[in-house]
Parts: sequence; structure tokens; C-alpha cells
Amino acid sequence: MSRFGLLGRNISYSFSRTYFTQKFAAEGIQAVYENFDLQHISEFPEMLRKHPDLQGLNVTIPYKEKIFPFLDRLDPEASAIGAVNTIKFEKDGCLTGYNTDHVGFTGAIEPFLKPHHQNALILGTGGASKAVNYALKKLKIKPLFVSRNPSENGIFYRDISAELLKEYNVIINTTPLGTFPKTEDYPAIPMEFLGERHLIFDLVYNPPQTKLMQLAQLQGATALNGQKMLELQAEKAWEIWNRS
Repeated sequence: MSRFGLLGRNISYSFSRTYFTQKFAAEGIQAVYENFDLQHISEFPEMLRKHPDLQGLNVTIPYKEKIFPFLDRLDPEASAIGAVNTIKFEKDGCLTGYNTDHVGFTGAIEPFLKPHHQNALILGTGGASKAVNYALKKLKIKPLFVSRNPSENGIFYRDISAELLKEYNVIINTTPLGTFPKTEDYPAIPMEFLGERHLIFDLVYNPPQTKLMQLAQLQGATALNGQKMLELQAEKAWEIWNRS
């Protein structure tokens, strides 16, 4: 019996265990998938010792960057992105870090992109935002980070103006704001300046219709949740775990 799982903190809500459990049952795969809910990344080596049969892990908040010191190898794209969401347990005992978030994000957003979608605001600066940034650049879309504590190449939420939103008409929420049970939360962007030329992509998937999506749609914007991205990145992770 093969064992796979999700590494994160406070992850009982997570999509991954349900998705892979259903996949294994539907496809007759002899494997189990479980959550490894660690309060601190320092618990990771002990977790590995307890589960020598592990063959692959997904990684989520808040360990997509903190996992780096525990890996033996990095896939070039994961290195370029600066975040890992998939770990492969190699036959030689080494752990290799990959990033499949950018694959999922690209596949999910690309069908909805229009020629006028040239610039994007990325809300948040965590591990997921790094994969989104990487994907946008490959799609030839100029990204700009927005956060409460921006770096030199980012802006504050208070800097989002009507003029800025005319130019930046793709908005990606990579923060957990709006996730169940705090479903009334949403990033502090001025909704009154959104319109039908805007595309909103909320990486949150629980609930399927977030407050950010609802408010954006009331302004005529197109709004997507993170479900398709999750499915696509999970399938890519499964491909990585099973290739020789």
C-alpha cells in the first residue's frame, strides 16, 4: 500500500485528502492519502521517521518556503519560483521539491484571458503568490504585488486607485481571506472601480463562491475560484510521483 499526504498547518479543511481518496477509489489505486498537520516545520524529520512508506507529499500553508532546508534537490522551476508544493520521494532516498501550482494556475486562468488582460495585481506575498507571479510572466502578463507590508516592487492596498484598476484589470487573490469559516472576509480592494473588463481569480475554493467573487460579479467582472487550479496541480503532482 502506497502512502501519500499533505503537509501543512491546520489543514482539516483541505481539498487534497478528499480529492486523492476519491481518485484512488475510482481508479482502483492501492494507496492512502492523509493529512500531516504540523504545528512547526521542525517536526518534519520525526514525521518522516514515523512514516517510512511515504512516496509523495503535497505542501501547503505555511510550509511552501519553510520546507526548503529539508529537501535534497530542487526542480529548476521550483527553484525559480521560490516555493515548493510537491515533494517526490526518490528511489535513492532523496527528497526532491517541485512546484505544480503554476501549472494549475495557468491551466485554470488561460481560457478566460482576453487580449486586454495585460497587467495583473497579485494580492498577497506568500508561497502561492510566487507561483502565480511565475505563471503570469510566462503568459506575458505584467504582475504587481499588493500587500499590507509591500517590498520595493509592490504596493499597499491603499494604493489601489480607479486609475490603477483601469490598467491592472486582472486581480488574483493568493491570501486566505474569505476561506471558511470566515466567509465574509475579503481583500481590501475598492470594488466600485471594477467592471466587465476585469477578471478576478480567487485561489480560495471553500466556499466555492467567495465574498470577493460575489462583490466583483455585482460590478460585472468575471470571477473564478481556485477549484480548477487545485485539480490541475494535484494531477500534475500525481504525474510527478509516478514517473520513473
